[in-house]
Amino acid sequence: MQTMQSICAVEGVKAAGIKEGKYGLALIEAEGTAAAVFTMNKACAAPIILMRERIRNGYLTATITNSGCANALTGKQGISDAMEMAAIAGECLGVEPDTIGVASTGVIGRYLNLPLIRDQCARIAPTLQTSPNAEIAAARAIMTTDLVEKHALVRSDGFVIGGICKGSGMIAPNMGTMLGYLYTDAAVDHVFLQDALRSAVRRSFNRVVVDGDTSTNDVVFCTATGTAGKVPNEEFSVALEECCTLLAKQIAQDGEGATKMIEVVVRNARTEEDADLIAKTIVGSPLVKTAVYGEDPNWGRIIAAAGRAGADIDPEIVSCWIENPTIRAEVCTHGRIAADLTMAKTALAGNTVRIELDLGLGSETAVAWGCDLTEKYVEINGKYTT
Repeated sequence: MQTMQSICAVEGVKAAGIKEGKYGLALIEAEGTAAAVFTMNKACAAPIILMRERIRNGYLTATITNSGCANALTGKQGISDAMEMAAIAGECLGVEPDTIGVASTGVIGRYLNLPLIRDQCARIAPTLQTSPNAEIAAARAIMTTDLVEKHALVRSDGFVIGGICKGSGMIAPNMGTMLGYLYTDAAVDHVFLQDALRSAVRRSFNRVVVDGDTSTNDVVFCTATGTAGKVPNEEFSVALEECCTLLAKQIAQDGEGATKMIEVVVRNARTEEDADLIAKTIVGSPLVKTAVYGEDPNWGRIIAAAGRAGADIDPEIVSCWIENPTIRAEVCTHGRIAADLTMAKTALAGNTVRIELDLGLGSETAVAWGCDLTEKYVEINGKYTT
């Protein structure tokens, strides 16, 4: 279930945010066991470098996030500025700076405007609330090219997990430009929470491909306030993955310039890794993306992308379908042409397209999400800083 109140539905979580032109600031206060997963980009931003060290303590009291400037490729000053962001939030909230998560998003290669961040933080800290409006303000504060906020809430037996995130472009596996904030009232051990988050991210955020670029700033934080007490590990892991998946699909749907969300399902692979690799390769293919945008049933591009993924595949036994919520068109049956191109073209209409491959080699499945590639994407990114 998705709702405009998700993180603020978790006991112990308060939020606040402000957006002034391109520059925003979000504060989220929640104390508890914490974990995080970071971008795999080696040219990572200053707050990533800082938080990789600090998250080892397994504990956070709050997060502070600015939008408009990524604080990436900023050298030693960038690290100092990220630490100063934590200090600013710590001063406003009355907590230790090294217990505050720091994140940034925006233009790479520019220094933070710390006086602005200090001013914004001082103004919004007194407004921290547990309310839908406070959550919306925080979600909007971290948006860059996003068109909509992204919220998710999963209620399980005796506990809840809520999340917000931002992400629209520069999105590729190994996370990508996305920031995520997850909260739960379950009491969870730090080591288990880190493992569960890493697994959930692998099967959700790491399976979204908008444009094939991996950001310098990606991070997903997860904080467990523990007010609901202990819960079964397996049940928690399932709920956490569900929450991440709900957010990941919203990122795909809000891809820069997108008109359609694409879901790729690869089943009956030898291994989950093979299914994962093929699904991400298909959804990331510019040729597949543009065909979906033009509603062109050029299904050979799908099989070709699967064949170059580097996974185990036998094109002589692959079957493939293109579908939308009302039409399912089989375009390839056990390696043989089976295309009703009129039906396949109709299946590409609408704002959601599903591509399914049956590899016929095993029993493993993976799902990936993305969007079509349009002229609008070029327009957005051709003038991003100007």
